[in-house]
Amino acid sequence: MIKSDPDVEVYALGKHIRMSAHKARRVIDQIRGRPYEETLMILELMPYRACYPILKLVYSAAANASHNMGFNETALIISQAEVNEGTITKKLKPRARGRSFAIKRPTCHITIVLQDISKDKKYFIWLRKYGWIYKDKYTDVRERYLYMMDHMLYRNRMTWINREMIWPYRDSEVLWDKK
Repeated sequence: MIKSDPDVEVYALGKHIRMSAHKARRVIDQIRGRPYEETLMILELMPYRACYPILKLVYSAAANASHNMGFNETALIISQAEVNEGTITKKLKPRARGRSFAIKRPTCHITIVLQDISKDKKYFIWLRKYGWIYKDKYTDVRERYLYMMDHMLYRNRMTWINREMIWPYRDSEVLWDKK
């Protein structure tokens, strides 16, 4: 069960999605904890069939965040994402000599929770605790993300990557086009 803070989090729930929970978890594990715009790019480029319903849910959760709560889409991250098994639809297929064979079609329930990091006080405390922001220096979410990535790269001694490779689309206005 996902517990959410109604001031900074919104969610979208998809029930009875016609795919295995194991196959949906393979995609969900790749997007958990990532920013909204990066998640859209990842889901569009992954070659799995489970990406399309998850992309629709992420887009629906972002629409809920911007319409109902007034959040900015650039400040959203996927704080929680979970996949649960749903009901199994069973059918019988006739086989030779009057026998039948059971066909099982699994379903799953997917929950996506988006969090606005610009309004979450606990997130600021966590960032300040681990040294990612100092004295509210970075007020823009993109600058804060770049600072976090630089800090992680420096800590892991991977200083050969420049900022353009980390956030190549930081100057572009639109990262997502409705189809």
